[in-house]
Amino acid sequence: TTAFAQTVKPFKEGDRAVFLGNSITDGGRYHSFIWLYYMTRFPDKPITIMNAGIGGESAWDMKDRLDYDVFNRKPTYVTLTFGMNDTGYDIYMKDDAKELSEQRIAKSLESYREIEERLLAKNKIKKVLIGGSPYDETSRFNNFILRNKNNAILKIIDAQRTSAKKNGWGFVDFNQPMREISRKEQEADSTFTFCRIDRIHPDNDGQMVMAYLFLKAQGLAGDEVSSVSIDAYHSSVITHKNCKISKLKKSGSDLTFDYLAYALPYPLDSISRSGWGNKRSQRDAMQLVPFMEEFNQERFQVTNLEKGMYRLTIDNQFIDNLSSEKLANGVNLADYPNTPQYQQAAKIMYLNEERCAIEKRLRQYMAMQYVFFKHRGLLFADNKAALDAAKAERESHYLVKYLYTNYTQAMFPQIREAWQAEIDQLITQIYKINKPLTRLIKIERIKE
Repeated sequence: TTAFAQTVKPFKEGDRAVFLGNSITDGGRYHSFIWLYYMTRFPDKPITIMNAGIGGESAWDMKDRLDYDVFNRKPTYVTLTFGMNDTGYDIYMKDDAKELSEQRIAKSLESYREIEERLLAKNKIKKVLIGGSPYDETSRFNNFILRNKNNAILKIIDAQRTSAKKNGWGFVDFNQPMREISRKEQEADSTFTFCRIDRIHPDNDGQMVMAYLFLKAQGLAGDEVSSVSIDAYHSSVITHKNCKISKLKKSGSDLTFDYLAYALPYPLDSISRSGWGNKRSQRDAMQLVPFMEEFNQERFQVTNLEKGMYRLTIDNQFIDNLSSEKLANGVNLADYPNTPQYQQAAKIMYLNEERCAIEKRLRQYMAMQYVFFKHRGLLFADNKAALDAAKAERESHYLVKYLYTNYTQAMFPQIREAWQAEIDQLITQIYKINKPLTRLIKIERIKE
C-alpha cells in the first residue's frame, strides 16, 4: 500500500466533511471509521463527517442532489466517488458488451463534468475525488463474474485522477490497492474477497481498509497515540511524545508514575455489523493492512530493569505480566483492549456506531426521495399521495420493499428532527468523554 499512498488535506478543527457516493458510501462504514480516528486521535479538535451516499446511484443521479444533499449542509470538505453503478451490470453478459460499456462510461463522465463545474464554483470547499473500490473479478468464491466490469471502472478512475490533478484537488485510489491485497490473499485462499455477497459491496474489513487508505493519503501514518521510554535504573524519563509523565517513583525494583496521553488508542470492533450479509469485522482488517503499526502505536518502554518478570497495572487494573526483556524492547499498549484508556475509547466507538445507525435511517429517507419519489413527481411531497404511491409498489419495487417501514416514520419532519437531535446529542457526548485522563501506571516485579 505504500506505493499507492497519496497526499490529500487532513481534516482540521471545525471541518464539515460530506462523503458523496453510492451504496458503498451509503451503507458502508469507511467514513465512520475515519471519523472514529479523529475522535480518538484529536480529542480537542472536533470535526463533523456526513454520509451523502445513496444506493444504486451513478454520477448522473448525484449531480441532481448536489444542492439539497451536499451544499445545503454547509461543507468545508467534500469527497466524491462514483463508477460502480455507472458502468452497468447486465451489459457485460451481452455480445456488444464493450460498446455498451463505453457508452456508459461516456454518460458517466459527461455527468461528472457538470458536477466538476459545480464544485469549481465552490472556492472555499476542499475537494477530494475517490477512485471507488473494485468489482472483484478474481475471487473464486462463486462462479458468477461480470468480466471486464472493473476495467470500465478503472477508466472512470483515470478520468477522476486527471480531473483532480488539473483542478488541484485531492485524489485517493481505493481500487488498485484493494485489488493488490486481494491478489496476495488469493494466493493462499482463492475464495478470498472483500465483497462476500455480490463482488460489489465491501464487508467491514474492506470498509476499514478503505478508511486506512484515506487516512494514509491524508499523511497521518506514523502519528503515534503516544510514546514513552523510561530508564528504571536511573528513575528518569528518556523520551516522551504526545503525553505527560509525572510523579515517577522507584521503590526497589518497582516503578510507579502518572501517565497522561494526549490521545486515545484506536478501538477496533470485533463484531460483524449488519449490512449486505456481512461476516467480517473491522478488526479483521488488521490481518490485511499495517494499521496497528502505522496508526495505532501507544508505545511503552522501560529499560534497565532488574532481570525478571513484571506485573503491569494501570489504575490498579491488571494488564499483563511482561519480562524485563520485552519491556526493554517496548510494547504497544494499543494492543491491549483491557487498558482503561482503550476501554474509554471503546465507549466512543459504540457511541459512534449508534450515531451511524441513526444516520442510516435519515439516508434511507433520502434514498426513497431520490430513487423512488423523484421519478414520480413526488420529491419531498411527504403527503398521502406519496404514501399511497409507496404502498402501491411496496411488494414490486426493490427499494420500497426494504425502506417502506422506515419511510412511514421518516416522512414526518418531527421524526427526522428527533433523529438528528439524537445524532447531535451523541456527538456532544463523544466529544465530552473522549478527553484522555491521567492514569496511574505500576511496574511491579513478580517474586519467584
